[in-house]
Amino acid sequence: MVSKNLSRFVRNCLHDLKPYVPGKPIEEVKRELGLTEVIKLASNENPIGASEASKEATRKLLDNSHIYPDGNCYELKQALAQKLNISTEELIVGNGSDEIIKLLAEAFLNQGDEVIAPTPSFSEYWFAATVMNATVKGIPLKSDFTYDADAMIGAVTPKTKMMFLCSPNNPTGTYLAKTELEKILTSIPNDIVVVIDEAYFEYADAQDYPDGVQYIQDYPVVVLRTFSKIYGLAAYRVGYGVAHKDLIHYINRVREPFNVNSFAQVAAVAALADEKHVQQSKKVVEDGKALLYKAFEELGLTYIPSQANFVFVDTKKDSKQVFTKLLHRGVIIRTGDIFGQPTYIRVTFGTQKENETFIKEFREVLAEL
Repeated sequence: MVSKNLSRFVRNCLHDLKPYVPGKPIEEVKRELGLTEVIKLASNENPIGASEASKEATRKLLDNSHIYPDGNCYELKQALAQKLNISTEELIVGNGSDEIIKLLAEAFLNQGDEVIAPTPSFSEYWFAATVMNATVKGIPLKSDFTYDADAMIGAVTPKTKMMFLCSPNNPTGTYLAKTELEKILTSIPNDIVVVIDEAYFEYADAQDYPDGVQYIQDYPVVVLRTFSKIYGLAAYRVGYGVAHKDLIHYINRVREPFNVNSFAQVAAVAALADEKHVQQSKKVVEDGKALLYKAFEELGLTYIPSQANFVFVDTKKDSKQVFTKLLHRGVIIRTGDIFGQPTYIRVTFGTQKENETFIKEFREVLAEL
């Protein structure tokens, strides 16, 4: 029998650690509520899915399922290096960019170190830092949900070891402008690792949106990107980090062998070459923005103009009540209370049919509440 005193053996930091809670899966909602039709607009997935090229690449690999993957991700690194015009030594590939966030914490954070992150933002920054007994200082976004660069600079202390910059930011869709990013990089000590999480990079179209990769030679910057969003490969779990080769060297020291499966690697290589699919994915988001923005304006609701594939909107109601009512109507969205915004919801742009379904059900839910 397991000892009732087991908790005294557990590392202290784990007692306050809150595991990541993903959006509800479609099949779970169908089982729980007895529904046959459910749409998921909660996890910022690509509604048109992966490219046919990626699917075909993985089919061809089925006969080699008994062979370990390439632990160095050679072919994928070659493809990424060519696309980004960098060296393969400046790349690390992970089991989703989530894994790289954890690897960064394991490589660079010690007990008592401080980490700076915007809030609200991606909860994995807090998770990774807490696991290493580091402390996160959450710096609130401005009232319009844009970055407060001065506040982030002002939060730096001699204990600061790392800074996370999510741009476009999740859940707000706002971004860090080029001048603001450069102000941060030139104002803080050069021994702070700055992690620029660009999971939604491919969707951003603002003229002053910066490409973080251009800073890796001059600053201790690590840029994170993923194949889960615009490339539609969320199920495969593959992301990558770009940094100076010296930083990559140390991150690799804590990386598990064979951390990226073979199917993810070949699917990602194929996805990089399929520019038509990327453009189609962007078009779906552009159309979704136009449709949902118009609906929110007609409803008199405030939304945050987004550089990503989702939108953060103030329902003026309890977001948990909105979530529950939409769920029973077969629509899954993300509540804002988990981000400290109890009346907001985050909605991923879907296909035209999915967007129209959401708008219809959302209107009726608001009328009920």
